[in-house]
Amino acid sequence: MEMLQQLRTQVQDVMQNAIKLPTTPIRLRDLIRQVRAARTQADERAVVNRECADIRSNFREEDTTWRCRNVAKLLYIHMLGYPAHFGQLECLKLVASHRFTDKRIGYLGAMLLLDEDHEVHILITNCVKNDLNNANQYVAGLALSALGEISSPVMCRDLAGEVERLLKSNNSYLRKKAVLCAFRMIQKVPSLKDGFVPQMQALLSEKNHGVLLTGMVLIRQMCEMGNDELIKFRKMVPSIVRKFKDLIGSGYSPDHDVTGISDPFLQVKILSLLKVLGKNDAEASDQMNDVLATVATNTDGTRNVGNAILYESVLAIMDVKSESGLRVLAVNILGRFLMNPDKNIRYVALNTLLKTVHLDNTAVQRTRSTVLDCLKDPDVSIRRRAMELSFALVNPTNVKSMAKELLTFLETADNEFKQQCSSSLFVMCEK
Repeated sequence: MEMLQQLRTQVQDVMQNAIKLPTTPIRLRDLIRQVRAARTQADERAVVNRECADIRSNFREEDTTWRCRNVAKLLYIHMLGYPAHFGQLECLKLVASHRFTDKRIGYLGAMLLLDEDHEVHILITNCVKNDLNNANQYVAGLALSALGEISSPVMCRDLAGEVERLLKSNNSYLRKKAVLCAFRMIQKVPSLKDGFVPQMQALLSEKNHGVLLTGMVLIRQMCEMGNDELIKFRKMVPSIVRKFKDLIGSGYSPDHDVTGISDPFLQVKILSLLKVLGKNDAEASDQMNDVLATVATNTDGTRNVGNAILYESVLAIMDVKSESGLRVLAVNILGRFLMNPDKNIRYVALNTLLKTVHLDNTAVQRTRSTVLDCLKDPDVSIRRRAMELSFALVNPTNVKSMAKELLTFLETADNEFKQQCSSSLFVMCEK
């Protein structure tokens, strides 16, 4: 009997001290199914709380096998709006891993869960520096993306030299990522732009459209940050115009063609840069007048892709010191936009005309009849913009006809328009 009792005690001790085998955590797709299957908010919270408890348990046990899976699930929980800050250090551990799949999730988690105000992000600096020097372009690309997203001013200063080196890389994928990272870095530390300016001339001779597009974005940012950089880059206007002409006349390219238009994304970015370079500068404006006229005349406006380019060309023409004939062409484009069946395009046209009516009132007067037709549009936002533009178009020669049209509009206008319309009519008549 005594031996039986001893045996029973030993069995209980073994059971109490037995090592529990770790259970395999559920996959991300299974968690998503469970969340979507929840019928109420309370059911969803229960699913999330249960999964967070399991994830915390795995983190405490330093389970490296399933760390990547657990962090991926935690990021999904974070995207649902639940707290996930307890996974910050686990993200750093994944970033320090040698496996690409771990690094990918780790950097994604760092970008979602960290920002420059967290002290934890200081610990990632050395890992980012090592990955920027990694021979694998995709690992270096992850580091560049994370650096641009979560870097503090201190990190930017510490790692600016690595980014400058990658700007000179022979790999176009890394150059593109490095340019975008430099863009974010000079926003946080403007003094760093001096180190990136020497590489900009080389970017303008790029053949890779991705690198060229990001280069245009970076150059524009530099121009907007300081007058010294603006003066330097105005000397490059002939090179930019030449590159733009080559793009327009390049013909069909399967890699860049969008509904018959060669790389509209790059065209829009070039036009946006030209607008900044030509503002208040007659010489630079004169150098780009021909290419602006070519784009405004030859771009197909039957599709949204073409309309985007035409709209950007109109903004450039109105901002630079362009010729009067070119301004008339820009206003005519906006007039065609007013007759577009897409109400978004009509609204954009009215908004742009309202901003530019003081620059060339005579040219905008050509669209008067179309603007008055917009007063009958079923969309309330379009009617409001049309009313504001109509009053802006009033002058001594058309005051009687415009007053008649606006009084007709006032009779049937919504209550929200009547006060503004009637007071504007009185002001108009006093003038």
